[in-house]
Amino acid sequence: MIFDVRTVNNLLQIDESYKAPQRLLGLMLDDHQRTITFENFLKVSKDLSFDWFYQYFTDEQAEKRTKKQDFTPKSVTKLMNLLIKENCGTYFEAAAGTGGMLISNWTIKPAKTYFVEEKSDRVIPFLLFNMAIRNIKGTVIQCDSLTQEIKITYELKPGKKFSSISMSLNLGSDDLKFSQVLMNPPYSLKWSADKKLLKDPRFSKFGVLPPKSKADYAFLLHGLYHLKNSGTMAIVLPHGVLFRGGSEGKIRQKLLDSGIIDAVIGLPANLFYNTSIPTCILVLKKDKQDRDVMFIDASKEFEKKKNQNKLRGEDIQKILDTYEKRKDVERYAHLAKFDEIEANDFNLNIPRYVDTYVPEPPIDLGAVVKDLNETDKALRKNSHELAKMIGELTSDDPKMMADINILREYLNNEYD
Repeated sequence: MIFDVRTVNNLLQIDESYKAPQRLLGLMLDDHQRTITFENFLKVSKDLSFDWFYQYFTDEQAEKRTKKQDFTPKSVTKLMNLLIKENCGTYFEAAAGTGGMLISNWTIKPAKTYFVEEKSDRVIPFLLFNMAIRNIKGTVIQCDSLTQEIKITYELKPGKKFSSISMSLNLGSDDLKFSQVLMNPPYSLKWSADKKLLKDPRFSKFGVLPPKSKADYAFLLHGLYHLKNSGTMAIVLPHGVLFRGGSEGKIRQKLLDSGIIDAVIGLPANLFYNTSIPTCILVLKKDKQDRDVMFIDASKEFEKKKNQNKLRGEDIQKILDTYEKRKDVERYAHLAKFDEIEANDFNLNIPRYVDTYVPEPPIDLGAVVKDLNETDKALRKNSHELAKMIGELTSDDPKMMADINILREYLNNEYD
């Protein structure tokens, strides 16, 4: 990595990585220092197509154990952005992290404006850096996306080269709607699930709240609420959302009844830096004319790396082509009608719809018999040769000679 720990710490003029968030935030809120900081980083690299802090933040700053933070690999962010067809629209993301998904969007199909939410004090400065150095117009809200408790809001306005950053105390997402919603929230995070939220318009029409132990559907419904009727949403979640029951099952059925779930894409395991958990992408739309769901099992097609797997260009293209054509592909994809999903009790577990079993080739009995005969001949030949060699042995010990003769006779008789 170009921006390893030592390089970043030197650029920020700090001696320990734990000082980075506070130092970086101060630099981002100072117009003069922000420009100098960007110029210094750009002397190291001018390639803005990826998150420079990916490795640095993963190794030194992430709160993986306590807050289940993870970072979306570049191949996955690319796939998700290419699944979204809207160009130059408005972009929304909760749990945005350092901005890897957003950067991929900016590289592939820049939105007019970006609206992102992130809770962590440690992450916010890196997110602001990544947006401002790319001269992005947008809003960053430091908040709990699920309870909507807002700490502070940052406004970014494009300048001649870099975005300016100003603070506001109150601006929230409220009823804003966006044409693109992309999310990779923390998996199965515990949350309040306060009964008061049943009146919240994000959850009220579903009649239940996701369980306190797993906020996966809470994030999904939060993103869905902010999706325009004509927009598209893609979210990465663990496979449990496809089949778990209880309130999650009720929410899933409601989504399917409404025709909102457009596709389920199974990804390979071990794609993410800090976890080997298998994940899936759910694609959601509000204006679908049918209730079909496209199932794609892409879990077996990837490049195996030493520490983590990677989706190759051809793997991404195959997923995109299959999603676009919405046709069955043997052992890879199936377009399921609503009746089929209903018959499966609204369980979306991918193996129920895509059979990836490859039957063993039929046994050639003639070849097996031939192999057995050849093996038998070889054993017979070797046994007689061994018996002959043993017969040539001599000894003055009568007992040993008796044992030699017994063994020789056994070998001769075994294959006669």
